[in-house]
Amino acid sequence: MIDRRQFLQVTAAIAAMTASGPRLSAASPRISQSDLLDFDPVGQVTLLNFTDCHAQLVPLYYREPSINIGIGDVNGLPPHITGKDLLKHFGLKAGSPEAYAFSSTDFATLASAYGRVGGLDRMATLVKAIRASRPHNTLLLDGGDTWQGSYTAMKSRGADMVEVMNTLGVDAMTAHWEFTYGSDRVEELKEILNFPFLAGNVRDTEWEEEVFDSTTTFERGGVKIAVIGQAFPYTPVANPRYMIPTWSFGIREKLVQKRVDEARANGAELIVLLSHNGFDVDRKLASRVKGINVILTGHTHDAVPDVEKVGKTLLVASGSHGKFLARLDLDVNGGEVRDFAFRLIPILSDVIAPDPAMAQVINKIRAPHTRELSTVLGTTESLLYRRGNFNGTFDDLICDAMLERRDSQIALSPGFRWGSSILPGQKITKELVYNQTAITYPNVYRTEMTGAFIKEILEDVADNLFNPDPYYQQGGDMVRTGGLGYAIDVSKPIGQRISEMTLLASEEMIDAKESYVVSGWASVNEGTEGPPVYDLLSDYISDKKTVRVQENHRIRISGAG
Repeated sequence: MIDRRQFLQVTAAIAAMTASGPRLSAASPRISQSDLLDFDPVGQVTLLNFTDCHAQLVPLYYREPSINIGIGDVNGLPPHITGKDLLKHFGLKAGSPEAYAFSSTDFATLASAYGRVGGLDRMATLVKAIRASRPHNTLLLDGGDTWQGSYTAMKSRGADMVEVMNTLGVDAMTAHWEFTYGSDRVEELKEILNFPFLAGNVRDTEWEEEVFDSTTTFERGGVKIAVIGQAFPYTPVANPRYMIPTWSFGIREKLVQKRVDEARANGAELIVLLSHNGFDVDRKLASRVKGINVILTGHTHDAVPDVEKVGKTLLVASGSHGKFLARLDLDVNGGEVRDFAFRLIPILSDVIAPDPAMAQVINKIRAPHTRELSTVLGTTESLLYRRGNFNGTFDDLICDAMLERRDSQIALSPGFRWGSSILPGQKITKELVYNQTAITYPNVYRTEMTGAFIKEILEDVADNLFNPDPYYQQGGDMVRTGGLGYAIDVSKPIGQRISEMTLLASEEMIDAKESYVVSGWASVNEGTEGPPVYDLLSDYISDKKTVRVQENHRIRISGAG
């Protein structure tokens, strides 16, 4: 085991990616697993957290966003700092492994140098090592969006991820995309979990009662801990209502306060909100609900290198796709956090030994699907990625496919945040296509819309993203457009943000009264007809053999401050 002096001299500093920790240089030598695990423990409790893994069992590439606009008071605050500005804000050196983990800057080059990230067998190795060093102090919490996002999860309807999470030894979870398997399936899978499914903000509209437990308690290091689960509040809006017809959601701020007060009255010394609200929603919630010590926030896929403090509440954002494992050590006394230490550990797959037990489970899950997953469809000459407030190159590729295969003038692709990245020169396999498209409502529709209705769609989605009140932000990024350019002023109110809509094929302005042929996928309307998007896209790539997608410069953004 290296001592502290040696640790500061080597690339082990990657494990200390907080504002208070040592930093890497781009010329650092080899990184090791022990470097990633190095941590000076604090207090009685260790919280481990991941969120939004989107069913990614094996290592992948994942590019962080280059644009993440914050509106109003949060403009310029984490997580609304990206690229080189993020490196400067957190004191991260360009070209270092931590720059690769947290920033989009030079992503393709750094990905070639540092390799893939994630892999739940690698995460299992880290979790087991930390538990072994803190055997009576550690709690592992899953922030949701776990059961959806891959081919095997889609085929097993989430069962593969339940098996994996049981093997990992999760202590509690909350949810969002889990609900897109439908209420009956969620109830089935909940029954085979080895841990609580917490979603206290979900109510049955017929019986006027709570569907799931809201709170569970643990004792770690002599501290009584209450974990309160908060599912994504806008699930019936962002996803199909017909799949969960009798369940209502919502932020339910007063109910959260009631749960906190009840937990305190029952002797809880540490209150943890396991939340899928989204970062800015939780930042506002923390300022209004009293008594929460820690919020483990999910949904918005933010990877923030340090803890954000809102009053006495610590806000932790653990990234997505199994790319990070958050470790937060807490010294708790008198119901308050007296001291803490934090590290958002990047799971650099090439330097972490896979856990044998978890690897065996993953191999068993994937073995029947090897041929489908490994089928090569083509090659990309450009970086394909999704994440960002506006169009990403993978969604541009989906739009290109829909424009051609559905013979449409305009294509719309939803602003999903999940989906792995693909490097220039990399083979595009069917697995990588499913990583971007594996949902339970995948049909590609073809319809006619007036110019006025298209503007209404863009305005509505923009308000979900850029409403100045976080409680009205329903998550997701801007709908991606193919064949359509526009200008957006994010500072304007709803109805006034979108202008200069242009049909790119003719460079003519969109006429509000004229009808246009539009294709899209992931409609929340029941009975949507059309081929599954993953089949349409796979056929398109197979025919092209090689794809190149240029950055989209036909969206003009203003008002960001």
